[in-house]
Amino acid sequence: MSILRSSLLMASGTVISRVLGFARSVLLAVAIGVTTNAADAFGVANQLPNNVYVIIVGGVLQAVLVPQIVKARSHEDGGKGYVDRLLTFLLTVFLIVTVVATFAAPVLVRVYTSGWSNNQLALATAFAYWCLPQLFFYGLYSLLGEVLNARSAFGPYTWAPVLNNVVALGGLVAYIVMFGADPTDKQGIANWTESQIAWLSGSATVGVAAQALILFFAWKRIGLVLHLNFKWRGFGLGPALRAASWTLGMVIVTQIGGLVQSIVASGATSGRANGVAIASVAAASIGWLIFMLPHSVATVSIATAYFTKMSQHVHENRIDLLKKDLSAGLRTIALIAAIASSILIVLAYPISRVFVGEYGGNIALGNVLIALMIGLLPFSFVYMMQRAFYALENTRTPFIFTCVQIALHMCGSITIAFTVPHAYIVVALSALTSFTVTVQAATAYGMLRRRIGSLFREHILASMFRFVLAALGAGVVGYFTLQLIGGTSNGAFALKSIVSSLIVDAIVGLVMGGVYLILLRLMKVAEAESAIRAARGILRK
Repeated sequence: MSILRSSLLMASGTVISRVLGFARSVLLAVAIGVTTNAADAFGVANQLPNNVYVIIVGGVLQAVLVPQIVKARSHEDGGKGYVDRLLTFLLTVFLIVTVVATFAAPVLVRVYTSGWSNNQLALATAFAYWCLPQLFFYGLYSLLGEVLNARSAFGPYTWAPVLNNVVALGGLVAYIVMFGADPTDKQGIANWTESQIAWLSGSATVGVAAQALILFFAWKRIGLVLHLNFKWRGFGLGPALRAASWTLGMVIVTQIGGLVQSIVASGATSGRANGVAIASVAAASIGWLIFMLPHSVATVSIATAYFTKMSQHVHENRIDLLKKDLSAGLRTIALIAAIASSILIVLAYPISRVFVGEYGGNIALGNVLIALMIGLLPFSFVYMMQRAFYALENTRTPFIFTCVQIALHMCGSITIAFTVPHAYIVVALSALTSFTVTVQAATAYGMLRRRIGSLFREHILASMFRFVLAALGAGVVGYFTLQLIGGTSNGAFALKSIVSSLIVDAIVGLVMGGVYLILLRLMKVAEAESAIRAARGILRK
C-alpha cells in the first residue's frame, strides 16, 4: 500500500475522532460555557495531562520507540524481548509520574494559574484529582500504539480515540441530563457538588482509559502479547535512554514555556469583572483544538506513515531515499495545510459560533483562531522535520531548535502580560505562537540541511508557493461568498445558531475547496492529482 493511501486510511479514523471531539467540545461548552470561570477551571485541570500527552506523542516515544524497535526486529526473537523490557521500563516511569502528579494536584493548579480566587482554585484542584490519572493511560496508549506503528499496523492507533470520544460524549450527555446546562455560569463556582465534578472529569478519564486498553486487542490480532519484564540491565536499553535524554530535556523546556503561557492566559480572567466576554484558558484550548484538526488529520497521519519508512532507510544507510520521503511528505503536508489555513481563517467566526452563543464570546474565540491559523503551515513543517531527525536517531538537534522557539515565546508572553489589555491577551499569545513556530521551522530546516543536504532540488519551495497562491485565491472567493450570505455581523445568518453556522461553514468550505482544486489543476500541480487518485482508491475500497 502506498504511503499516501496509508495516510488517508489513518486520516479517516482521525476525521471521525475529531468530528466526535468537536461534538464533545460543543457539549462541554453547552454544559459549562467557554468564557466562564468554571470552564477555565476545568480547562486548566484537563490541560495538565493533555500537555504531557502531546509532548509524549510528539517527542519521547516517537524519538525512541520506532527507531529502536525497527532495529530490534533483527534480533533472534524478532525484538520481542527488547520490546517487553522497554515498555515495562516506560510504563513504570509513567505510573510513578502519574502518582506524583496526582498527589501534587493543588500545587500544579496554583503553578499554572494567576490571579484566581480561592473558590476557582478549589474547583480546578478537584477537577485535577480526577483528570491527572489520565497521564498513565495516555502513556499506555502511546506505547502500545507506537509499537503497532513500528510494525506498520497504523489503523488501531488512529481509531482508538473514537472510543475515547464516544465514552466522554456519553458522560457529558449524562451530566447535562442530571445537572442541566449552565453556559453562563449562573450556578457560580462555589456551588459545584462532588457529583458534578466526578461526572464531568471522571467520564473524561474513563474515556482515555478505554482508548488505551482497546489497543491490547489490536496487539492480539497481529500476534503480540506484552509480558512485563523488569530485567532492564544488560539488554540494550542504553541507546534508547540516551536518545530519550535530549527529548526529555525538550519536554522540560516545552513544559516551562507552556507554564508561562498558561499563567499569562489565566490572568486574563480578571478583566471579566466588567462583564466583558474575555478569552482565557478554555477559549485557548478550543482554539487549539480547531487548529489541531487539520494537523492531526493530515500532518500526523502523513508523518506517521513516512516515519517508519525513513527509519528503515537510515538503518540501510540510504539517506537519498530519506530525503525523497521527507520532501514528498512536506509537499503533501503543505498541499493540505495551505487550504486548511485559508478556510479556517475565513470561517473563524462562524466556526466559533458552534461553541459560543453570545456574540462577544464568539468574536473573542474567532480572533484567537485567526491568529493561530497563520502558523499552521510552519507548525506542520516542524513536526515532519522532527520526524526526520528522530529517524536519524538525532534528538539533540530538535532540542536545540525547540529551545529557540520556547525562549522567544517566553519572552513574548511576559511582554504581553505587561503590555496587552486583558481582552486581547490570548489573541496576542496565539499570534506569538504563529511567529515563533515560523522561526522554529526556518531554524529546523537550516539544521536539517547541514545534516542531509539541501532539499531545493525536491521542488519544495516551488510547490509551496503554488499551494499558498491557490489558497489565497480560494480565500478571496470564500470571503466574498461569506459576505453574500450575510457576513459575520451581530445577528447575521452565519452567527444566528449552531445549525446556521454549520450550513455556512459547509457552503463556503465547499466553494473554497473547489476553487483551490481548480487553481491547482490550472497550475498543473502533480500532488493534487495524486491526492485525488488516492482518495478515489480509498472510497472504492
